[in-house]
Amino acid sequence: MPRAHVIGLGKSGIAAARLLKRDGWEVDLGDRSTSPDLLKQQQELAAEQIAVKLGYSLELNSSDLPQLIVVSPGVPWDIPPLIKAREMGIETIGEMELAWRHLRSIPWVAVTGTNGKTTTTSLIAAIFQTAGLNAPACGNIGYAACEVALYLERNGGETSIQNPDSQIQNPKSKIQNQIDWVIAELSSYQIESSASVAPRIGIWTTFTPDHLSRHKTLENYYNIKAHLLKQSELQVFNGDDPYLRQVGEKDWSSAYWTSITGKDSLLNSKGYYIEDGWVVETKGGASSEDERIVEASTLRMVGEHNLQNLLMSVAAARLAGIDKDAIARSIREFPGVPHRLEHICTWEGIDFINDSKATNYDAAEVGLASVKSPLILIAGGEAKAGDDTGFLAKIKAKAAFVLLIGNAAPTFAQRLQQEGYHSYEIVETMDRAVSRSAELAKQYQAAVVLLSPACASFDQYANFEQRGDHFRRSCLDICRLG
Repeated sequence: MPRAHVIGLGKSGIAAARLLKRDGWEVDLGDRSTSPDLLKQQQELAAEQIAVKLGYSLELNSSDLPQLIVVSPGVPWDIPPLIKAREMGIETIGEMELAWRHLRSIPWVAVTGTNGKTTTTSLIAAIFQTAGLNAPACGNIGYAACEVALYLERNGGETSIQNPDSQIQNPKSKIQNQIDWVIAELSSYQIESSASVAPRIGIWTTFTPDHLSRHKTLENYYNIKAHLLKQSELQVFNGDDPYLRQVGEKDWSSAYWTSITGKDSLLNSKGYYIEDGWVVETKGGASSEDERIVEASTLRMVGEHNLQNLLMSVAAARLAGIDKDAIARSIREFPGVPHRLEHICTWEGIDFINDSKATNYDAAEVGLASVKSPLILIAGGEAKAGDDTGFLAKIKAKAAFVLLIGNAAPTFAQRLQQEGYHSYEIVETMDRAVSRSAELAKQYQAAVVLLSPACASFDQYANFEQRGDHFRRSCLDICRLG
């Protein structure tokens, strides 16, 4: 029996291990961490004859070497054991690659980009599902990709699973029967380890410096994402993104482009734009007429960036042959995405908004630009490399006061001082930040309290979702207690 080793005891790693076991592999799964939750998962998987090694790092010194290594998305692709494995000729792939090998007969929409991926992926999945298509969202949201493959039974590929993230689809809609499309959000980490993934439709939302501690250079980061789009049969690009626009004419002349500023801004004769409040489709060519698809105001989410997300989502739907009525219906019903400019509650006229998913400067700058001012900003966490110039300028323009949390707080405070901004306070924890924000909002007559951290969450939380959930609980306590 061939042997496979899976690295990472998260949702993706567990799904990959189960999929390999179902396919007849002897599987063990390793994770460097250990905790009561992981011990419980270890026992559950042992009952499925999947061995789990906790507090374990892969070693390739024994004679009993695996024939395949599968890597969870958060595991760096260039750690020494993986480099050694590839040098030894051991096949090493990502969890997304494993899923693709089981799902490649189904058309995929794959969404990548620095920011905007989750909203765009969620909206695309909602449109496809409203149109009656069986189109589960997976990857960074919804299911792990291997979970989708797992649910495809051998008898004709039928399944009857409910998407775990209700915001991704109409809650009444069930994923059942033959899967029609896979809607996947792919990070650069997943693309890097999944060389053969070749979607029917590839979408690139934005491109700004991020994850450079892992990818080292902007060029390397760009090339990783570009690989996915080059593998795609049809490509859709955000034509309002400065970097993508700069490389567009040279690298992506046959793609579909989008712009919120009108037809004249498109880089190509085919694409999607906003005019007179409508999303408009142009197919190019002298004989074709541009067609209005849906009113942009139908989307309830705030911010110009969400108009761009809307354009790219409509582009995917139209390229998949979905009619205008289904598009309009799904957009009208779409509630938005948790942790991305999510309205939590209103207390004494002050809106509390959760933008925990803004884990870098550019995303947080977009969050600041999207809400009313004056505002009270909660920022900080585990700092990332990047250019904070635009973020700081937006703080100075819109924030009455800034509350700083997490490890980055002293550094952020220093940067604010350097910029001549002194209305800040280091509060360290989320509970203190929310409590203090309510006091400051009344003092400064602020319209909004905004959590838009511009940082990763790993100093205090397992992920940005846990951080956003903590913010939500604290805000709801204030709104309830008054």
